[in-house]
Amino acid sequence: MARKFREDIPRDRPAKRPSINVDLSDIAGKVDAGERLSPEEGVQLFESADLLTVGLLANLVRERRHGDDTYYNINRHLNPTNVCVVGCELCAYQDNVKAPGTWSYSPEECVEIARRDYTPEVTEFHIVGGLHPHWKFDVYVDILKALKKAFPDVHLKAFTMVEIDWLARLAKLSIEDTVDTLREAGLDSCPGGGAEVFVPRVHEIIAHNKINGDRWLEVAGICHEKGLRTNATMLYGHVETYAERIEHLVRLREQQDKTSGFDCFIPLAFHPENTPFEGHMGPTDGFDDLKVIAVSRLMLDNFDHIKSYWVMMTQKIAQVGLRFGANDLDGTIIDERITKAAGGVAGAGMTRAQIESFIREAGRTPVERNTTYTEFKARGEGALA
Repeated sequence: MARKFREDIPRDRPAKRPSINVDLSDIAGKVDAGERLSPEEGVQLFESADLLTVGLLANLVRERRHGDDTYYNINRHLNPTNVCVVGCELCAYQDNVKAPGTWSYSPEECVEIARRDYTPEVTEFHIVGGLHPHWKFDVYVDILKALKKAFPDVHLKAFTMVEIDWLARLAKLSIEDTVDTLREAGLDSCPGGGAEVFVPRVHEIIAHNKINGDRWLEVAGICHEKGLRTNATMLYGHVETYAERIEHLVRLREQQDKTSGFDCFIPLAFHPENTPFEGHMGPTDGFDDLKVIAVSRLMLDNFDHIKSYWVMMTQKIAQVGLRFGANDLDGTIIDERITKAAGGVAGAGMTRAQIESFIREAGRTPVERNTTYTEFKARGEGALA
């Protein structure tokens, strides 16, 4: 049984035709001097057809911060459920708990699934899922407790800001008290999904039932103030304009100025398969993928890390992204289902040897990290330092 979608939503991707005549000399001067770029300059970067110059500027910033080091971790993805009450237009997840292909794993089943792909080298479980209409708050708490008991040394990176907001509602607690309860259960940090694009026009089209950008940033800020590190994302390549992308990045930059709680920014390429946009637009192209990485690196001057997320933009583009501003590839990943549900074809996972070879082929140095970028280990070197 197919999920029903709104029929009134615009499905056209705005025309994005870079102009080859954009003069980037003033922007290049500011980048060279380490000065913050304005929103108008960010739009100019997107409008420029000179992808190589934009990439060179982003690479300059990347190498100032990290040299050739490129980070990855040994992680596993776990999606406890794909049942979700929100019904976002952008998503291929199902809102009918009885629909074919849905799953809702108990805490015990989550442990069993995690154990199936676990090795002693795994340092992180990345846990996100839907907002289940029948689960109580205790189910989410018990999932954390069960995983932490079974894998006490594995970092639990779980629950987006959308999920944290939902859990607070289920528990009838403040965000602060919800975070405290989850941390006591084993939560170590949060991923950055669910941000989409903060601009109200875009939010209404692609995720009108989800918490808006103001609320996402508010929840993130509370998490940071409570000492809980998070990541941040932007879903691009659907109905947003260049200016709306930049507005999203600037709002993230402003939040980082306030709380400094974001570890990493991850551009997420939109996959239209099994959404209302299928047949109306295709997946993003490599030109845009690389431009988004580069402009993100240039605009987010207070973010240490920019990720080239190979799961969503393919391994080939992600590898080139390491020369366009990105210094992180995420991890080895097993059994990622969200992107696959929307037609992603990048693959289910890479071994440590594969991801390190992948990095070296781009002329970079592979460095294993922990989730919060506080411990690092280059291959062939000694213990974490």
